[in-house]
Amino acid sequence: MADFHQGGILPTFHKLGEPNLEKIESELTWYSQERPIALVLPSLYSELEGEALKIIIGELQNVEYLKEVIVTLGPCTRKEFNHARKFFSVLPQTTKLIWNNGKKISGVYKTIQSAGLQLGDTGKGQSAWIAYGYIIAQKNISVIALHDCDILTYSREMLARLCYPVTNPNLDYEFCKGFYSRVTDRMHGRVTRLLVTPLIRSLKKIHGYLPLLEFLDSFRYPLAGEFSMDVDLARVNKIPGDWGLEVGVLAEVYRNCSVRRVCQIDIAENYEHKHQELSADDESKGLLKMCIDISKSLFRTLASDGIVFSDGLFKTLFATYVRTAQDMLKRYEDDAAVNGLYFDRHDESRAVETFTEGIKVASDIIMKDPLGVPLISSWDRVTSALPGILDEVKNAVEEDNK
Repeated sequence: MADFHQGGILPTFHKLGEPNLEKIESELTWYSQERPIALVLPSLYSELEGEALKIIIGELQNVEYLKEVIVTLGPCTRKEFNHARKFFSVLPQTTKLIWNNGKKISGVYKTIQSAGLQLGDTGKGQSAWIAYGYIIAQKNISVIALHDCDILTYSREMLARLCYPVTNPNLDYEFCKGFYSRVTDRMHGRVTRLLVTPLIRSLKKIHGYLPLLEFLDSFRYPLAGEFSMDVDLARVNKIPGDWGLEVGVLAEVYRNCSVRRVCQIDIAENYEHKHQELSADDESKGLLKMCIDISKSLFRTLASDGIVFSDGLFKTLFATYVRTAQDMLKRYEDDAAVNGLYFDRHDESRAVETFTEGIKVASDIIMKDPLGVPLISSWDRVTSALPGILDEVKNAVEEDNK
């Protein structure tokens, strides 16, 4: 049984006692009549060959409260897109696939870009964003849930718990973030454990109380890719197009939503998906790239909130981060020992050193270009500039799915 401690400024919902999935799903079926739910699945074509997506499809076949499943597919050929349509056709829910590099959706992207609006780089952020546009265009969805397609430990309980706080009108939440532990014979989640949390707490040590930092530090797993939200948030949120996606989304939620209407929920006792290499010598991939993108996103978010970054501040931050991360590393080592887990202190220390270099790279980029690549424009902004664009999105998706 989990603890029931409420820390930080966000309501935290734990897994307490034996789960009653039947009760939760029954209530979701009832509430979803008034607040229909759409599930967004950002997927790479390669994930169709993996075990995780087969498990996910098998579990979703037993979910009755979903009105629609939107699969937003990464770059693929027409043949691969058709194969993906057949692969997902076993789902009982209304299921639509978005062919992101297909001719029709590419035409929509060109129309948006021609209006001087930002689309970011091709990736998960852009894929999720176009799926939101399609959902908004239908005008019959109230709640959007999203989770990744590489979850090896997936169960439909994850989805039910994720959807419940936003779908149940008596709870009155607009955004719900999932959290979980990631443990096998060792602890995983190094970017959260050894980068994000120590970096945020280092900034708190330097700057003192800042509401945005308190908000971010309240999330048990800020980089979790699983969340649900009210459809109106999808309309007004801007989205980063790189690995800074999760931190950027939380920053947008903070700006556009009352904190009391944001929560987090424990969705799984354990969570296993594909692991990224550290790539300590290559800034273009792996956890080092992730570190750079996340750090840039965090620094730019804070700069837009009025924080002044300087060369001296960054030098102080480097030293504070290293000390804070090393202290956290010792805690995790002791936690692993108490639980009989394997812990490679050298490997963990190497991760801290790599993340330190990543923070330095990010700080250099911020000092040269404080604005950087703009966020993907909100759908509110896009529809203001192009009033008929949602109809174009809807038609493009519908045509590809015929």
